[in-house]
Amino acid sequence: MATPTLTGGGRRAAPARGIRAPRPDAQARPRALGRRLARPGMWFALPAAALLAIFFAYPLATSLWQSFFTTSGGVSRWVGLEQYARLFADPLVLKSLANAGLLLVVQVPLMIALAVGLAYLLNQSWLRFRAGFRLLTFLPAVTTLVAYAVVFRVMLATDGGAINQLIGLVGIAPVDWLHNEWWARVALIAAITWRWTGYNMVIILAGLQAIPGELYEAARIDGAGRWQIFTRIVIPQLRPVLIFTTVTSTIGALQLFDENWILTEGGPNDATLTPVLYLYKVGFRQFDFGYASAIAWMLVVITAIISIVQFRIMREKP
Repeated sequence: MATPTLTGGGRRAAPARGIRAPRPDAQARPRALGRRLARPGMWFALPAAALLAIFFAYPLATSLWQSFFTTSGGVSRWVGLEQYARLFADPLVLKSLANAGLLLVVQVPLMIALAVGLAYLLNQSWLRFRAGFRLLTFLPAVTTLVAYAVVFRVMLATDGGAINQLIGLVGIAPVDWLHNEWWARVALIAAITWRWTGYNMVIILAGLQAIPGELYEAARIDGAGRWQIFTRIVIPQLRPVLIFTTVTSTIGALQLFDENWILTEGGPNDATLTPVLYLYKVGFRQFDFGYASAIAWMLVVITAIISIVQFRIMREKP
């Protein structure tokens, strides 16, 4: 495109005939057109944004506001931070947090370790019927929470339960799985591990298949054995996947409700009481919704802190 030039007298020469000079608003037109084209997208997103505001943002803000009130005789009264101060003096809150901590310390590492081992085994090329084994391992993850919890409750029954019948064949006395504090925790951990190991295994298996084969070949050329390949290549390459599965499993353990409610209803002696189950009892049995809201927000803060700490610890390279 020809541009005007200065003549010897300092005057600007006219552009060549047949070539139009660019208009000042030529560059502004695409921007205005882009804004006009973006407006329909905003209208399409409006229903989803409205649903998010109605069913997520509004209840969230309402629960936070409600945690500063107490209700007596149908009349709400502002109490400020009194509900949150009540948390520290409630022994059931501390008991539920201790039970959730036990799940985090025992059940989550056990489940992730099993998921890694199964994924590594099912990723081996020498294993026959790998697709069938993967399907069987993932099958518990597609069963409904209530259905599998009811099945476990029937299997773990003290009288006539399938588990007690099996251990009775080898001369072991029946175990009171659901009414003994220690065994109730064991039963709950076993049920959760059975349900969610396959789910985490599939995610970890996808991470294993994304590892370049050249890394394995280079390690074998250098003389690395199976254990060295697993610890020096597989685990470091799986770090992002392990962070994701650990954090999501931690959130799931802190929000546990269905399994322990169906198996033991939080008993015996509150041995399987979790914060969400206690929140449910306070809110929908005692109808103390202000205190239940305070428990919910305490759980939100604890979950966020633990998830951030886990993410930062596992993100750091050794």
